[in-house]
Amino acid sequence: MADLTRVDVADTETTSREAKGKAPLLATPPGLVAKGMAALRGHEDNRGGYKRGIAIVDFVLRLSTLAVAIAATAIMGTTDQTLPFFTQFFQFQASYDDLPAFQFFVVAMAIACVYLALSIAFSIVCIIRPHAAGPRLLLIFFDIVTLVLTTAAAGSSAAIVYLAHNGNSSANWLAICQQFDNFCQKTSGAVVASFVAMLGFMFLVVLSAVALKRH
Repeated sequence: MADLTRVDVADTETTSREAKGKAPLLATPPGLVAKGMAALRGHEDNRGGYKRGIAIVDFVLRLSTLAVAIAATAIMGTTDQTLPFFTQFFQFQASYDDLPAFQFFVVAMAIACVYLALSIAFSIVCIIRPHAAGPRLLLIFFDIVTLVLTTAAAGSSAAIVYLAHNGNSSANWLAICQQFDNFCQKTSGAVVASFVAMLGFMFLVVLSAVALKRH
């Protein structure tokens, strides 16, 4: 019995020493926890500031693209020229609605303008809540759709403008810009503005992708 008692006492002392030896390993200094929490909060603040900066750039770029798209739509939609050296009963006139490509251009750019105007509200939401992924996903989806629409309008109209300036001898299409110079200048300006708007949409898609990647 005495031997068993000594064995139990020895086991108890060994267990106590092991527990005392492990206690410092399990305990975490309060200062270290505070530093870790502060570092985590600082990291979150840095990410929030970065995303807010992207959202502000997105907002400014969206306004600029809207202005360019409105200019392209207005220029093309008001393009009309009548040659002055004919009588009132027999005149040559060139208007944007004489060509389906230019009609499509006006409709497509008008849709882009409406979308950009509506998307500004979501861009503001992204500034207020930089970590919100829902508005950013919605913007990048419709930005891509509008980018495709704008690219189609700009490309088809650019082909018509090229033919108006240079013609096509194989198809016996004459260049009309020597006569309708004002018409060609305005349509050319509208097409250039549409390509600038297209670049704006491309940058908007890239900004949204970068913001989502760091979410």
